Amino acid sequence: MSLYCGIACRRKSFWCYRLLSTYVTKTRYLFELKEDDDACKKAQRTGTFYLFHNLVPLLQKSEHHYLLPQFSLLELEKLLGKFGQDTRRIEDSVLIGCSEQHEAQFALDLGLNNSSSINASVQKPEMETELKGSFTELRKALFLLNVKDASLLSTAQALLRWHDAHQFCSRSGQPTKKNMAGSKRVCPSNKIIYYPQMAPVVITLVSDGTRCLLARQSSFPKGMYSALAGFCDIVLVGESLEEAVRREVAEEVGLEVERLQYSASQHWPFPNSSLMIACHAAVSPGQTEIQVNLRELEAAAWFSHDEVVMALKRNDPYTMQQRGTFPFWLPPKLAIAHQLIKEWVEKQTCSSLPA
Repeated sequence: MSLYCGIACRRKSFWCYRLLSTYVTKTRYLFELKEDDDACKKAQRTGTFYLFHNLVPLLQKSEHHYLLPQFSLLELEKLLGKFGQDTRRIEDSVLIGCSEQHEAQFALDLGLNNSSSINASVQKPEMETELKGSFTELRKALFLLNVKDASLLSTAQALLRWHDAHQFCSRSGQPTKKNMAGSKRVCPSNKIIYYPQMAPVVITLVSDGTRCLLARQSSFPKGMYSALAGFCDIVLVGESLEEAVRREVAEEVGLEVERLQYSASQHWPFPNSSLMIACHAAVSPGQTEIQVNLRELEAAAWFSHDEVVMALKRNDPYTMQQRGTFPFWLPPKLAIAHQLIKEWVEKQTCSSLPA
């Protein structure tokens, strides 16, 4: 028995080492591309590009599912030439990742006009016709793509939006210049460096033991409910995460949190690149009367385990919208709100099983 355990432990250590080595190598490679313009430009020659138009990604439909098309540098240069665009526009692209084979991945928005852009933006209808695809709002695309592609698009849109909003130095007012990878912008006049940032947001699933509380804002797609969320506040006291959770729950639904538990975190591109910090929160079963803050929310309600389980099974809410039916449904699988809700369901299921 001890011999078997020893072999198993060695095998586990070996695979952990292999996994760590792959991760470290990939991370170091991306770091090099972010810091070395020449290395990044060289990586573009063998890399792949994903296209956007005014921050909206290009998708292609294949039978009953959607694909995220990718283009080589040569294909992109031909496309730009066909639309009368200077190939130097490729320098507006941003690095968003790389494959396991160290094939760099870039995103390029042909609808935005940067301060350094040489040409006007390319018209969307012409591009869709040429590329046999459609530019699809990211919130919808997250329901149509697999998690890997959806995550890649989320990173791309957040970075493209940041560059679009930071074209000028806040100190000098002069145009800033991005590096080749798009990992920073520099003001040529005073050398101030600007880096993309994320705003910390707490997202909290409240439970009274047998039910969970979900809410919706007027900006949500019809029928969609999610966990409570809000930005960490520095206006009053520079609050901690725990304080932010308690304040948000009190502000939005008038409940007092008894205890909370951290779950996980996630980058989210909305509204302007956020770091979502997910928590479970419990309230007393005897104090569950909701008082909705209508300045923050459109509605909030308690939902049973069975109701939430049914909602998790609804895979294509946008089709239901087109049919004119708007059942209760939840955020896409990629969203950390979805994971919070799924964790709660699994915990409820386990606790209800006989010992």
